[in-house]
Amino acid sequence: MRTMENLHEVVVNQKNAKGLTWAEVGAAIGRSPVYAAMLCYGYGQATEQEAAALGKLLGLDAATQKALTEAPHRKPVQPWPPTDPFVYRFYEVILLYGPVLKDVCHEIFGDGIMSAIDFSIDVDKVKGAEGEDRAQIVLNGKWLKYKKF
Repeated sequence: MRTMENLHEVVVNQKNAKGLTWAEVGAAIGRSPVYAAMLCYGYGQATEQEAAALGKLLGLDAATQKALTEAPHRKPVQPWPPTDPFVYRFYEVILLYGPVLKDVCHEIFGDGIMSAIDFSIDVDKVKGAEGEDRAQIVLNGKWLKYKKF
């Protein structure tokens, strides 16, 4: 049985060895680049069709394809606190802006939370006002109101 860590290592190594982008991997399975990467990192559960398409694209054996279809154990692979500057920056954004976003969202939607299950992420490269490259990351989650009981 593959662990999330060695599944990630095998699948991502194959992607890199073939010189593929996440956009190409996503297109091969009919999903977004972020979703494709999530499956390859072992954070999501691929359908049999997605696993077969990944297997064909990346040259994955049957055991690896089967592992991609199993319900994952979603634990972070990075240490806490994160040491990678890119990953840490996301934590910093949430630590700084989290209370503000919560207040604004509650004002707009009422008491509740944004789903991380009924959820998507889009990443785009855009140009800033001075022509500089900027990362535009859109989080799109269903708003879940707290149930009254």
